[in-house]
Amino acid sequence: MYEPDTAAILPGDVLNSASTDDEVSPSDSFDNNEEVHARTSSSLRPPFSCPLPVSVEPVLFLSMFSLALQAPLSTQYLWGRISEDLGYNGSKRSECSNSSVLPDPLLKEVETLTAHWNMYISLGGFSLGLLVVPLLGSWSDLAGRRPVLIIPNLGMALQAVVYLVVMYLKLPVAYFLLGRLLSGLSGDFNGILAGCFAYVADTSDRQSRTFRVAVLEACLGLSGMLASIIGGQWRRAQGYINPFWLVLATNLASALYAYLFVRESVLPDPSAKLLTTRHHKAIWHLFSTGGSTNEAGGGFHRCKLWMYMLCFFLVVTVHSGCRELFVLYELSSPLCWGPALIGYGSAALHLAYLSSLLGLKIMQCCLEDSWVAIVGLASNIIGLVVFSVADTTQLMFTGYGLCFLFMASTPVIRSKLSKLVGLSEQGALFACVACVETLCYLVGSSLFNSLYPATLHFMKGFPFLFAAIILFIPAGMIGTLQCLDQRREHRGFTAS
Repeated sequence: MYEPDTAAILPGDVLNSASTDDEVSPSDSFDNNEEVHARTSSSLRPPFSCPLPVSVEPVLFLSMFSLALQAPLSTQYLWGRISEDLGYNGSKRSECSNSSVLPDPLLKEVETLTAHWNMYISLGGFSLGLLVVPLLGSWSDLAGRRPVLIIPNLGMALQAVVYLVVMYLKLPVAYFLLGRLLSGLSGDFNGILAGCFAYVADTSDRQSRTFRVAVLEACLGLSGMLASIIGGQWRRAQGYINPFWLVLATNLASALYAYLFVRESVLPDPSAKLLTTRHHKAIWHLFSTGGSTNEAGGGFHRCKLWMYMLCFFLVVTVHSGCRELFVLYELSSPLCWGPALIGYGSAALHLAYLSSLLGLKIMQCCLEDSWVAIVGLASNIIGLVVFSVADTTQLMFTGYGLCFLFMASTPVIRSKLSKLVGLSEQGALFACVACVETLCYLVGSSLFNSLYPATLHFMKGFPFLFAAIILFIPAGMIGTLQCLDQRREHRGFTAS
């Protein structure tokens, strides 16, 4: 009827529906089967087949590499251009070398303007992504995953072109906002995340899904670590322009790989429309009814869906908001880090993705997924508390070390959300997850970039302490839901 590789990668409901259609009449079943087989094979197969046992991991690796390479470099470029415009030319260094020197008022102005421009640029891109990503994610449920992996990469490449033009021509930093808007209009990095995680949900079973999701997040960490090390050294040696050429090249390479090597995980519908209200209605139906698996769970099932989504929102908001402050916190007094140390610090943060993957795999042998997530949140809380009081390089790296399990919580939450809905609803779910993730970056960027300059006068690390307090909320919610699940299972076992 169909090839084994097609059966392995297609969801069961797609193949079952195809089989049902084939049974219309025995006389022409052979012709129908040949037609379905030809259409399915041609729509699922890329131009080339990859000999390695990977799927979307290289796409996510390359896209994250470009993002991690450009993010600290763009912040440092903003710092340098704003310092040049304001005439701030070295007081920071004298303040770092002599603690008795009074703070230069220009330094605070540079910090404030850099934080505000970071916020404006992030708001511009993420506000557009908040509208576009749900459309792309839900549309991929009908049109296929590959377009959602290609289009955002091309948009990010266009953003890199705009940034290069700004640097070559010394244009005002406001033009960075234009590039960010173009990237947000194409779905931005969150669109790639939505496509990759939906692809993994399509091609994995319930038992292996948590680890498969963690592998994707480890790809984020490995690529981010390499980009951070390369970016810091390269920036110090050759400036900003050459690294941004690599950003452009990696985005184009990611789009090319998705086009040439990634197989489709759903059967594409050529008539599927992108600009339609159907995609938003599908998401609303999912969260208003609890999904197709809510026949036996009732209101508790729908409540779990909402609560896990809230946990995801709080955790990712903290991660995104704090990540934007690390470079700014390290550039200024009393740390006064240069490009190399900033690169090492960012690499240490991304190394936690790999240590979290290893820790998750080990802890799954003796703990339920929910308790693994709570351990990861505890690691994050302790590290943020250390960041809030860090005034030396040694203490800052101690905080990075204590966060070695901080990424163990998000793959667990993604996996639990995926298991709460049916196979036919994965596209709508991850469209909503991508939408929430975009909102997380929007809220995190606005909140923490506004909180940082507002609290400089009494505690420079207060935003990190505030983030640690927020993380107690998802930890309590995940623990409560796990206890309720165990109690319901115990009651069901006793009744039986």
